[in-house]
Amino acid sequence: MNNATPSLKISINFWTLQNQKNPDGSDWSLDQRISAVKDAGFDACCCPADTPHLKATLDKYGMRFSGAFDAAKQEDFAPKISAIMAIDNGPINCQVGDHDTPVEEAIELTIGLMEEAERQNAEAHLEIHRDTCTETPEKGYAIAKGFKKAKGYYPRINFDYSHPASLKHLSAENYIERLFENVPLFQASTLWHMRPFNGHHCQVPVTDGNGAFSPEYEEMRPFIRQAFVHWLDGPRPNNELWIVPEIGPKFGYGLSCFPDSWQDCIVLGHDMKKIWQETLEAYPCNLPPESNRNH
Repeated sequence: MNNATPSLKISINFWTLQNQKNPDGSDWSLDQRISAVKDAGFDACCCPADTPHLKATLDKYGMRFSGAFDAAKQEDFAPKISAIMAIDNGPINCQVGDHDTPVEEAIELTIGLMEEAERQNAEAHLEIHRDTCTETPEKGYAIAKGFKKAKGYYPRINFDYSHPASLKHLSAENYIERLFENVPLFQASTLWHMRPFNGHHCQVPVTDGNGAFSPEYEEMRPFIRQAFVHWLDGPRPNNELWIVPEIGPKFGYGLSCFPDSWQDCIVLGHDMKKIWQETLEAYPCNLPPESNRNH
């Protein structure tokens, strides 16, 4: 019986570093990006698996890797998963299909994805994300339900709650009630993309530009804490949760008036570590982790 304390891994998506420039205007190199993530006190990086010299540079800094890909066909899964597993076996984020992929087709794709992941001993997660087969919460939950009917357990889902929150036009008062519609499904995962959001925007600033939390992020903190409690209450697969404090760059998810995306990401990552530690200290963590399949 394993009574070890559950652990948290913080992984940084290179998307967040997209706007980081050198004095001559050039983009940060791979070495600069990975060393910056290391220096910030985080554990892992997420970027395309075909990035040149990726494994060697990760190894140089002792950093983990969590891969990601998008795919619309069954035959795409095996080579994409294999390329990621050749670097590391961290949890994998998968965007599958398109906004108009029918639910039945999406269920078959998800079954194929999870079966291929099992063959390769990989932890693939279907992401809740716009412009994919999980574009709406209703489609996402229908896919999970169909998968469970076929396989007897839930697929791994990576919840990016910023998408349904803005789609459903939620207010801070009902983030917890409305977004945690299926707690066991959230508990079956080992990966969570946490971009700060509100009911109007799928990304809000973490800070106010003067060192304090933004009011919008302050509203998010109880939701983060409840997510950790829910996950700890579940089977705790691998006894380890990977978090991506995901901040999109300016001129995209961010706006030109937002604080620097990387600096905001650093604040977010460390605040999530703080909330995690506080949650652990208040939680009776003497229950052993169980199977990674929530029956």
